[in-house]
Amino acid sequence: MNFFEMRLAFQTDVSDVRKALSSGDPGFVLVDTRNEEAWEQGRIPGAIRLEGAQLDPTVPVVTYCWGPGCNGATKAAAQLSNRGFQVREMIGGIEYWIREGFPVRTDTGDELAEPDPLTAPVRALDCGC
Repeated sequence: MNFFEMRLAFQTDVSDVRKALSSGDPGFVLVDTRNEEAWEQGRIPGAIRLEGAQLDPTVPVVTYCWGPGCNGATKAAAQLSNRGFQVREMIGGIEYWIREGFPVRTDTGDELAEPDPLTAPVRALDCGC
C-alpha cells in the first residue's frame, strides 16, 4: 500500500492534470522541461518553460517532458524537490497529452488532434481512471 501511495504522491497523469487545469485553479504550476525548439512546436496550454522560470517555492509544481521515453521531467522534479519545492511528475508527458486529444498551444493558437483510440477512445475531460 505504501508503494502505491508514494507513487500517487509524486506522480500524476495527463487526465488529472487536464481536469485540474480546466477547473481554473489547479493548485499547481505546470512546468515544461523541454528545450525552446520543442516548446515552440507546441506545449500544454497554461504551462511555463522551466528555463528562466521564476517559481514560488510555496506553490506546488507539476513537471512534464516529451513522454515515457524521456526522463527530463524526472530530472527537473528531482532538482526542484532538492530546492524545497513540492513536485509531481506528469507521467506520459506531452506525448500522452496529445494522444488523449487534449489541446496543444502554438504561437498561432491552440491545435486539437483526434484522440488515439488506444489511449482515449472518446474525447473526455476525465478518462474514468
